[in-house]
Amino acid sequence: MRTIGVDLAAGVPGTALAEIVWSGGGARLARLEVGVDDATIVASLGDDGWLGLDCPLGWPDAFVDFVRAHHAAAEPELGPVDGGADWRRGLVYRRTDVVVRERIGRWPLSVSTDRLGVTALRGAGLLRRLAVGGFPVDRAGEGRLFEVYPGGALRIWGFDTAKYRVDATRRAVLLAALQRRAPWFDVGAFAAVAVASADAFDAMIAALATRAAALGRVSRPAAEDLEIARREGWVALPEGEFEDLARP
Repeated sequence: MRTIGVDLAAGVPGTALAEIVWSGGGARLARLEVGVDDATIVASLGDDGWLGLDCPLGWPDAFVDFVRAHHAAAEPELGPVDGGADWRRGLVYRRTDVVVRERIGRWPLSVSTDRLGVTALRGAGLLRRLAVGGFPVDRAGEGRLFEVYPGGALRIWGFDTAKYRVDATRRAVLLAALQRRAPWFDVGAFAAVAVASADAFDAMIAALATRAAALGRVSRPAAEDLEIARREGWVALPEGEFEDLARP
């Protein structure tokens, strides 16, 4: 099995890609690079790659409906509009974001109101490119594509994630902890890249989280959330222990 993790950014310079090859009860980091364009992401998949994107795969239904109504100067079907925080919450967060908060105790960034939305626009274009190329695209994670959340996955696996995105020393400590718990994971010559670049580090974690998703060891949308997830996207948060990723 090959899992591809992509830490997607609005532009090529901040986008990183990791490829992990799984075999014989072990895993090898075969590729880790920063500065990746859409064509490179698509080409990395081949016929057997499983892809985990650290990027929202859609927008909240309520946000889409509101913007459409506002654009047409129509009355939105959202009840009284007072502009307050309680009223806005349904426009700001997707159903999967609510589930993420329930699971890890914090809200993910909002694709509606944060700069993350710019990255999501690039992601939408990438999904179209994947579909045109014949790669199965299902935003609810029912194919070989998953929305992943590296920081959330690390917390669920019990790692200390404090300041790892902004401090190379913290990433070095985190990588050492990861390798102690997973002696079966061969990082090879890419350790320096993972420590030097937060984007590369997250791509590597995204590829690990994609393994959990490919094995079906992730949270799935409830039956009543499935249609919503197919529009809004769904974060595949790991279930089970980190150490068990090498186990088929």
